[in-house]
Amino acid sequence: MSAEQRKKLFVLMINMFIAIGSFGIVIPILPAYLESINQGGTAAGLMIAIFAGAQLIFSPIAGKWTDQYGRRIMIIIGLIGLTLSMFVFYAFDSIWWLYISRVIGGIGAALLIPAIFAYVADITTMEQRAKGNSFVSASMSLGIVVGPGIGGFLADFGLKMPFLISAIVSLVAVVFSVIVLKESQTKQPSAGIDLPKEESMARKLVRSVKMPYFVPLIITLVMSFGLMAYESVLGLFVDNQFGATPQEIAVMITATGIVSVVVQLFVVDKIVNRFGEGVVLNIFLGVVALGFFLSLFASSYVLFFGVTLLIFLATSILRPVLNTLISKMAGNEQGFAMGLNNTYMSLGNVIGPTLAGALYDVNIIYPFILGLVLLVVTLVMTIAWQRHSLKRNNPAKLEQA
Repeated sequence: MSAEQRKKLFVLMINMFIAIGSFGIVIPILPAYLESINQGGTAAGLMIAIFAGAQLIFSPIAGKWTDQYGRRIMIIIGLIGLTLSMFVFYAFDSIWWLYISRVIGGIGAALLIPAIFAYVADITTMEQRAKGNSFVSASMSLGIVVGPGIGGFLADFGLKMPFLISAIVSLVAVVFSVIVLKESQTKQPSAGIDLPKEESMARKLVRSVKMPYFVPLIITLVMSFGLMAYESVLGLFVDNQFGATPQEIAVMITATGIVSVVVQLFVVDKIVNRFGEGVVLNIFLGVVALGFFLSLFASSYVLFFGVTLLIFLATSILRPVLNTLISKMAGNEQGFAMGLNNTYMSLGNVIGPTLAGALYDVNIIYPFILGLVLLVVTLVMTIAWQRHSLKRNNPAKLEQA
């Protein structure tokens, strides 16, 4: 890559890191902060679900605007949204203002993320595309790892301090992007042209039922549901059960992020090549279910920490395996399949925290029981689907098995 390409990628990586980090920075602080304003599990779940929901709703619109008005302006507006979200979170204690803050943040992320990936496509050749996307994805992973850590350790200076620092850093990124980032589209953005209407989300979901990869999509939904449900009440649970501090919660979330990054970089390829997607899918769905089961009996912070690492390790393997499986079964409909995959994942990200937060306020172990039941049902359904597919495609091989 040229020096100019690397410079532009560096700016994009900073922006992506801020976007993802600002989402994670809330997690370790939430238990103590929500307690200080007399809120509980329902509010904790909604904090995450509202952000994900706003991002889900606005992502298709943001994609169109990115093509119509240009990448640069969408990146800058997205960063402004995230900055405003953090300033609102810092300035108000009313729960409704905090919800509004998460809506603004979700819209900002929806505008920012598609524009960044479109920008990468604009400035790289086909041969450089994977490398450019991997750099941006690495900054996402770094945001997942560092965001909660920063939030937890800045809490020593006050529960609101992480939000103020995040807002100031985001504001610096806005100014930096305005000065440094240039428009990447080689042709003039088509602001006055109506682009072809896309199929609605509802129609896509109806169509997905008939697709050969419908079961992997359901697994994606359940996994996202379970993971986000688990993560949304994680801080509250260890605070309530074991008296964990924001710093201890931050260490837990940061450690799970590091494990996920390492596993995806060095482990997934090897085990998939050795055992195949189907076997890996069954094994690690079972591991996640086992993790949810063990979380019901963890009697200390250290034991619960170990169970949490196990769950995140397994899901970090499942996610790329599911993506690969869906891609292989999609044939010539790669764009449609990957769009559906993202939709099902986003639905899980919205429904999981909302339901888990409400159940947590009834009984703190109910979210884990619900996740366990759903995972066991999904594992049974997956094995049955695989046997049916194998029987239909190769009856002789099934008999040998």
